[in-house]
Amino acid sequence: MSIDLERFHKSFFEESFEGLDAMEQALLALNISAADAETINTIFRAAHSIKGGAATFGFASVADYTHGVETLLDQMRSGKRQVIKADVDLLLRVVDVLRGLLGAARDGTPFDAAAVTSTQAEIALALAEETPVVVVAIKPAIVAAPTGWLIRFEPKADLFRSGNDPLRIIRGLDALGAMEVEVDTAGLPSFAEADAETSYTSCYLAWTLRLHGDATRGEVEELFSWVEDECRLLIEPLAVAVSINPLVLAETAVSIEPGKPALALMKPAEAANAGSGATARQGDAGSIRVGTEKIDALINLVGELVITQAMLTQRAADLDPVQYEKLLNGLSQLDRNTRLLQEAVMATRMLPMEAVFSRFPRVIRDLATKLNKQVRLVTVGEQTELDKSVIEKITDPLNHLVRNSLDHGLETAADRIAKGKDATGTIRLSAAHQGGNIVITVADDGRGLDRTRILAKAQENGIACSEAMADAEVWQLIFAPGFSTAEQVTDVSGRGVGMDVVKRNIQALGGSVDLASTAGNGTQVIIRLPLTLAILDGMSVAVGDEVYILPLGSVVESLQPLPEQVKRMAGQGTVVRVRNEYLPLMDLREWFGLPGQRRNPHEAIVVIVESEGRKLAMQIDELVGQQQVVIKSLEANYRRVRGVSGATILGDGRVSLIIDVGSIVRLFSQSAAA
Repeated sequence: MSIDLERFHKSFFEESFEGLDAMEQALLALNISAADAETINTIFRAAHSIKGGAATFGFASVADYTHGVETLLDQMRSGKRQVIKADVDLLLRVVDVLRGLLGAARDGTPFDAAAVTSTQAEIALALAEETPVVVVAIKPAIVAAPTGWLIRFEPKADLFRSGNDPLRIIRGLDALGAMEVEVDTAGLPSFAEADAETSYTSCYLAWTLRLHGDATRGEVEELFSWVEDECRLLIEPLAVAVSINPLVLAETAVSIEPGKPALALMKPAEAANAGSGATARQGDAGSIRVGTEKIDALINLVGELVITQAMLTQRAADLDPVQYEKLLNGLSQLDRNTRLLQEAVMATRMLPMEAVFSRFPRVIRDLATKLNKQVRLVTVGEQTELDKSVIEKITDPLNHLVRNSLDHGLETAADRIAKGKDATGTIRLSAAHQGGNIVITVADDGRGLDRTRILAKAQENGIACSEAMADAEVWQLIFAPGFSTAEQVTDVSGRGVGMDVVKRNIQALGGSVDLASTAGNGTQVIIRLPLTLAILDGMSVAVGDEVYILPLGSVVESLQPLPEQVKRMAGQGTVVRVRNEYLPLMDLREWFGLPGQRRNPHEAIVVIVESEGRKLAMQIDELVGQQQVVIKSLEANYRRVRGVSGATILGDGRVSLIIDVGSIVRLFSQSAAA
């Protein structure tokens, strides 16, 4: 019976890309001056798994390429080869090539043959070099010197039938050293069995072997590379001489200097767990891998359940609590369980920010070398969780901001020393929860933003600005399309594209981006995002017969203004004074063109909302309440509406539009200025 291996391809590629992530992070965490054995083993295991899987599924280009890589890593982990920066640089390039090879194998597209050939040549050259053995290069917490290997092998029942001969392994092991073999014949058929065919397909020969000598684990595992998943294999040291050394844990920071080794971004003990996924994490035996489309379908169904539950609750509001006590108690319990179910399902989509932050040590390492700058990366709040769909869309904007900080923000070592600063600049990535949002900050301690230069460049580009503008407004000019203060265009930045795209992408996620800067002391970019794109904490407001949802994170306060607080100002229209601050007033009824008589502001309710550092007073008729709503795409079901980010279904079955506060603040400010 033949096995259709194609159904396993998806899992193989997912696990291989996760292995490459783990390999890259471990390489970046490797302290070259005192490389620990476990980190090197993590790198080796990732390469070995990719090679074995590729060989099993017939991806010869990947398997052949990884063979030389595995040999190089085996020399490192056995102590036969000193860990040097050139090898780490080579292995990082190898990771990039392997990503390309795996992507080509998965998608059926061509791969970069030149990159494959050049790195293969470098690997061959490295293996051909006489590298001196430096024993102190490997400093594990526990140094183990095996005197041999205990090997237990139990083949699957029909292994003989497939043409494989387990005894050939013993012949291969014989070349590695002296051995003792114990054969277990329990799986062999009895001559008394009548059905010869059945016995032939269900028999097996298991054995335990003790291999003596100094063979490496890699040499032993190489002989078992053909072994299929159904077989059982155990390889462990036969006897070890152990010495314990103190393990000094580095701070959670990475120092990257041209020509110098990097400190660890993660503690060495954590490196083995790098690259884990959302629902299938290493070390968690109780986890399973589930496709995101299944989770999305489940979330959608739970959203419909929440809407149905809200409808039932609203219908039951007019019932006699005495006569319908049991029904109302049941609805209350349904409400509680629905909330718990909703939270549990949403949690399956949450990923730690570590999934994003973990890619930046490599980005900064490569770019710092290219720009000849010394950089220290500090990350805070890596375990802060965010919806997977948001994480996928925030990665590119963060990548652009980090590259900008390194290119434009941080000075060269010589410039920093001349200013009395540490020669090594710092880029800090942090994430934290604030209410129903997550706040991500990209900060550097570089030169800061130049207000005068930004204003001059804005005037040169025909962007409306003035010297009277507050700093926060001046910094926002950077996000104008085509804006750049770079004196020359490079392959890193300076083309005037990027920052406007960054802001547009963040706003598309329902978020906002703000800047803060001090000349000579650096810049902060503050991003606020909703935790998920599926559920929103909102304030329900009524205008006539319509109910709208305002995102709670954008609401500052609500009030009923006095007549003397409302004024008409030349060039600004109607404004409302709130604690000596004059805010533009817009009527939501007029904005959406709703029928009915407009109220005077002092007879209505005003809700103060804020976006991108600007406040706006929205006039409504009534505050309905606060509630959590399930977001539905308006574009997918109808069309895009100005000032609306989505829709939801209320308990009474009506559709309620969700206000896009950021869009309305921008559009209203532009129309008022015009």
